[in-house]
Amino acid sequence: MQLAAIVEALSLPSGHASVADIEVAGGYCSDLLSDVMGKAAAKSVWVTNQIHPNVVAVASLIDAAAVIIAGGVEPEAETLEKAQEVGIPLFATDLPAFEVVGRLYELGVRGTIRSV
Repeated sequence: MQLAAIVEALSLPSGHASVADIEVAGGYCSDLLSDVMGKAAAKSVWVTNQIHPNVVAVASLIDAAAVIIAGGVEPEAETLEKAQEVGIPLFATDLPAFEVVGRLYELGVRGTIRSV
């Protein structure tokens, strides 16, 4: 599935020009950074409530397709800057993480875990 379709379906802010070409392989939801580093598969959409710059570092490390910050919290300015710097699409939504994951599932996005 293309990230652009997810952005449209979830009414995420479309400030990222490059989302049209990004293929999403699955999804992962966790707020524990070490969990995401150890288990999230590449090209996953990562759903979290974390807002600090380490989110971008982890997303870059796992080669995430995008990060969706759920729950109506806004990412820190430094987080937004880092995301733009490294090219990680980062979105914020008022929807709770549970709702975001449910909607992703309805769109056909399935949970993915990195194979060891």
